[in-house]
Amino acid sequence: MHAHRPRTPATERTRRWFMNRSLLLGGAAAVATMTGCSAGASDTSGSASGGARSGMPSGGPGGAGGMGPGVTEVMYADFTGVTTDGKVVDDLFSIHSTGVSTDAVVQAAQAFLDGLSTKVRRASVFDVDDDEWLAWSNVDGYEREGARMGDLTEKQRNLGYALLGAALSADGLAQTRNIMKLNAFLGDYNGGGKETLTEGHYYFTFMGTPSTSKPWGFQYEGHHVAINYFVLGDQVVMSPTFMGSEPTSATYNGEKITLFKPETKAGLTLLRSLTSAQRRKVVSADEKGGTDMVAGAGQDNLKLAYQGLAAKEFTSAQRQKLLDLVGVYVGYMDDGHAAVKLKEVAEHLDDTYFYWIGETEDSSAFYYRVHSPVVLIEYDAQSPLAYGENAQMGGGGAPSGRPSGMPSGQPTGMPSGGPGGGGMGMGGTPTQQHIHTIIRTPNGGDYGVDLLKLHLETDH
Repeated sequence: MHAHRPRTPATERTRRWFMNRSLLLGGAAAVATMTGCSAGASDTSGSASGGARSGMPSGGPGGAGGMGPGVTEVMYADFTGVTTDGKVVDDLFSIHSTGVSTDAVVQAAQAFLDGLSTKVRRASVFDVDDDEWLAWSNVDGYEREGARMGDLTEKQRNLGYALLGAALSADGLAQTRNIMKLNAFLGDYNGGGKETLTEGHYYFTFMGTPSTSKPWGFQYEGHHVAINYFVLGDQVVMSPTFMGSEPTSATYNGEKITLFKPETKAGLTLLRSLTSAQRRKVVSADEKGGTDMVAGAGQDNLKLAYQGLAAKEFTSAQRQKLLDLVGVYVGYMDDGHAAVKLKEVAEHLDDTYFYWIGETEDSSAFYYRVHSPVVLIEYDAQSPLAYGENAQMGGGGAPSGRPSGMPSGQPTGMPSGGPGGGGMGMGGTPTQQHIHTIIRTPNGGDYGVDLLKLHLETDH
């Protein structure tokens, strides 16, 4: 056990109050309370086709929706992960040597922890199987645990960035830092979230103690970014990892920043390589909604059936383009472990499905999904909430996706874009200036849960 204080009922009430308060306020008032965007949809314990959207806030605060965990939060002990039907596919993961050292990330994590004050360190370290793993959210105003970057000294922050640099690739570190910068840009732009819409409102938490042999991990989380990084020996699981931004292109402190161009281009490249017959199977008949992501925060036990077309029906050139697309997302982790993960994905390529909602022009707002037994990727260009001429609220954002308990593919009776619709009726037409992405490891792989179970079974 670590010295960290356990999460108390009072702590949980605070988090749940935040989510429930937002639900009770509803509409624009909820946005003013939350001052943040969110990701996800569908009932956590239910299922989702992913093809139809209600346009209402997902799950409602405190539920299983996109704003993150709340009163129905999945506990670590109850975690099964994303599945197609509620049943985990066995024997997908194993404890083995990857041949890729984790020494650098272990040393960087230890250096960061050693640099913290006793009080902050105690508040930042949890047990390796703590429920805190699952308690992340994309909402900027969500109450978080751990070491807040904005409260640290410059030296301590640099040690934090060094940890991210060891865990991520150069592209991954740049992406993360640029998301943080555009978060601050958004705060300056709309005058909201004086503490939360900043570069400093991002938190580190640690599960377990950094080690080259024993299981441990860390979480880096805030508005529009959540990185879950599990380590066991020389194995790494970096999922779920959520990355998003609104806007996706702006000038901040004299620096022009543009995000998600590789994700956008790779998706279009794969789609455009398909034949007309293939595209008819890949592209949904549904229109693009304000939000279409289904596997965001709070969706740890999501049931999600395969949709679209499996890569076993692709040509070799198309299969390579699919791997290139996956490589963009996997490529945000350190290069060595990214190659290990991409090889794992390639081994299940025949059973990897590609699915699309929306138009297909370079500037179109669209959604796509890559889904296999070992990887789930979503890209979602969403309605503007706090930036641009179609945004109707200053300061913050809103939940996304379909409401908790709403059968997928069924109408809600709520007109799209009305109160609670498409970004709670405030966002208007989806745009590439507001993008959410996520990568998950289905069938119990997220947070390294399956590896930890195997470790405990074989080594203890």
